[in-house]
Amino acid sequence: MATFTFPRCLAIAGLACALLAPMAQAERIKDLASIAGVRQNQLMGYGLVVGLDGSGDQTTQTPFTIQSVAAMLQQQGINLPQGTSLQLKNVAAVMVTTSLPAFAQPGQMLDVTVSSMGNAKSLRGGTLLMTPLKGADGQVYGMAQGNVLVGGVGAQAAGSSIVINHLSVGRISGGATVERTVPSVLGANNTIRLELNATDFATASRVVDAINSRYGAGTAAALDGRVIQVQSPGGSDQRVTFLGQLESIEVNPARLAAKVIMNARTGSVVMNQSVTLETCAISHGNLSVTINVEPQVSQPAPLSGGRTVVTQTAQIDIKKEPGKVMLVKGGASLSDVVKALNAIGASPQDLLAILQAMKAAGSLRAELEII
Repeated sequence: MATFTFPRCLAIAGLACALLAPMAQAERIKDLASIAGVRQNQLMGYGLVVGLDGSGDQTTQTPFTIQSVAAMLQQQGINLPQGTSLQLKNVAAVMVTTSLPAFAQPGQMLDVTVSSMGNAKSLRGGTLLMTPLKGADGQVYGMAQGNVLVGGVGAQAAGSSIVINHLSVGRISGGATVERTVPSVLGANNTIRLELNATDFATASRVVDAINSRYGAGTAAALDGRVIQVQSPGGSDQRVTFLGQLESIEVNPARLAAKVIMNARTGSVVMNQSVTLETCAISHGNLSVTINVEPQVSQPAPLSGGRTVVTQTAQIDIKKEPGKVMLVKGGASLSDVVKALNAIGASPQDLLAILQAMKAAGSLRAELEII
């Protein structure tokens, strides 16, 4: 028979607890934060789609389409006589949108989304004419043109119609060309800034410790709970290598704040793993009202001179299920919370009211956010 000394038993117990304890999942800095200045910029432009098969804008209701066509023809050296009435069926006014990625260079191709602005029935088969794409500063950063690809399809006949997917929005793969770059200030004064995706002082402190442990003390410093300033090399090539290595450092982020997201329109409830419950008692019952209306015909006697009268008889039935007081035990994990809420047997809409009442009673340890 084997004998164990007290220190050895204690060591075995400690090892068992370490194996049974949940492992903290480390994440890369690349997944936790972004680099200030490395971002996309939204571009937008107004243009015309031509070549539609009679599914364009109805010009009587969209006068801006006629004005756009007249202005385009004038730029091409074609002057329309005064009082000319254009009846266009194959042209649609559209808005063209895309995102300019960071460090984009002239000549780079971008995908664009083309959306109908008027009352065009479909953009299928149309061609987008050359459209300038401008940024928030009013400068042109790209030009878009090409054949619009629409994923939907529709048909109509004899007053009936059917539409699959969306016909008034299309996409052009590689339909825009970058014409101007966005100035970058990355690495100014040999410093860069990391911006955490979520403000958290504990996570910011852990990121600073991880960077300083690898590159030396003083390399990183937290400015607040979201922004971390990091000293970077002076050369551009060295800076790129440094940032690539920096984003690969793994950090154990702090535990998220307990939060429950509730959508009042759809009845959806989503909660994170930090949500816990305190022991509480809940009474839940449903009240249903059924109204049934039946028409009744009152027929007069023959030769009585009366007339037939149609009346309605309403029958109202009210059913109330007995409310049960149910004890919900406190849970220290998300699975325990889900089991407790499922035991109530409430519908998603009733669950919204129950969670709000539990929060007001102090039994729900989480922040409620209604969207």
